[in-house]
Amino acid sequence: MKINTNMSYYQKFLLLVIFLVALYLLFPNKIMHDQNLQITSSAFQDNQTIPVKYTCDVAENTNPPLKISGITEGAKSLVLIMDDPDAPAGIWDHWVKFNIPVSGSEFNIEEGIEPVGISGVGTSGNSGYSGPCPPDREHRYFFKVYSLDEMLDLSEGATKNEIEKAMEGHILQQGELVGLYIRPLAKPFPANNS
Repeated sequence: MKINTNMSYYQKFLLLVIFLVALYLLFPNKIMHDQNLQITSSAFQDNQTIPVKYTCDVAENTNPPLKISGITEGAKSLVLIMDDPDAPAGIWDHWVKFNIPVSGSEFNIEEGIEPVGISGVGTSGNSGYSGPCPPDREHRYFFKVYSLDEMLDLSEGATKNEIEKAMEGHILQQGELVGLYIRPLAKPFPANNS
């Protein structure tokens, strides 16, 4: 087949548009969807302090309420990761949950109740929520949520790295909420915690 190299710019543009429309029709969940999920909490605002009741400084150490909205049609599951990039020992994973089933454009996580899904493992070996516990200064806690086009073929206890690798090529949307926390009696460094 010989390609006509004398095509006008208009003809080339028209072929490009036809190609892009064909791609969208073949792969609607991979192309041209809203990339942003909204994740909010009624307990704290983005880049504001996480209340002490959701931290290691109280016996309950319970998870905050979270609302995930704007979930795109075609999403099959959600992944929730909470980590602390400011930990002295490196990124500290506090909460890892995957294969959270999706049914609609919103998902609510109630205060103190683990969402349905499969628990991964956090840095301290935890299989559920482990609240902020910074040893030295104010830390940032990233609540990251992803909508995926499939359920992940992983078992309970998967690490964040294993989950992130399995998510590659399947992320439809993502969003994040950042909370801040400093302990009332934070001491400089030596603790092996976050």
